[in-house]
Amino acid sequence: MKIETKKKLDLIFKAFLIVTSISSIAVTIGIVVALTEDTIRFFLHPEGGGFPTSIIKFFTESEWTPTFINKKIGIWPLLAGTFLIAAIAGLIAIPMGLIIAVYLSEFASHRVREAVKPWLEFLEAVPTVVYGYFALLAITPLLQWILGKFGMEVEGMNALSPGIVLGVMILPFTASMVEDSLKGVPQYLREASYSLGASKLRTAFGVVVPAARSGILASYLLGISRALGETMVVAVAAGMYPNLTLNPLEPVQTITGYIVQVALGDLPYLSFEYLSIFAAGFMLFLITLFFNLTAVYLKSRIERY
Repeated sequence: MKIETKKKLDLIFKAFLIVTSISSIAVTIGIVVALTEDTIRFFLHPEGGGFPTSIIKFFTESEWTPTFINKKIGIWPLLAGTFLIAAIAGLIAIPMGLIIAVYLSEFASHRVREAVKPWLEFLEAVPTVVYGYFALLAITPLLQWILGKFGMEVEGMNALSPGIVLGVMILPFTASMVEDSLKGVPQYLREASYSLGASKLRTAFGVVVPAARSGILASYLLGISRALGETMVVAVAAGMYPNLTLNPLEPVQTITGYIVQVALGDLPYLSFEYLSIFAAGFMLFLITLFFNLTAVYLKSRIERY
């Protein structure tokens, strides 16, 4: 009787897992289909010039004003703002994430590791809107004060402030994944290095880090991908002006910031302005998909070897 009950429970649990997995796949497919369908409508819309004119404008024009009377649909200002802020975040998260991960993996005692990791996880748990207002109300005035002493003018809305805060925000995620990659390096490589007289520091950066380079790079790609898709920090602190610039002291607008701006407005369903958020979102989807697939490939190399 007990065996039959156990078999029934196993079948129920297996069915539950299958339904959950299929539901997740179905939701993902539904999102992609909806995004693709409205993106196609955007490029076919007469206000954008229709196909193929709208696609040519999308990749050649240098202004993004689909909600204005004089409509320009060049995606480059949004891409510039998105990658600029993600690059600044990467400059913060990449070196700090590596240092923290190497310390926790190779040098810290168990007691220290257990004390530090909860604080890193706490940073990851802070709502992103809090990070956004912290960037706007704390980091931006600080940058204005510091850089002002060197004669540099920092706008109230700029790319540098949210980029720095975003780097801190993705730091726990990046450091944790890098640490996992370092822990995956076989112990015999460390022991071989020690037997040759190498110090712990030289072993960490000369043996362990190179051995885990694929996993480390995958971790950074996933972190950058997360930075590219961040919404609230950039919507609050970066500005709402699609500015084609690489100057981090000027206001910019990211793809996610534009989607928030338009989605909060009162626009007719399937209007050209409404459909523009799907075209921008589809572009962001392709970019993050590329980063994620590259990261998965690199991570599979670590697991293979």
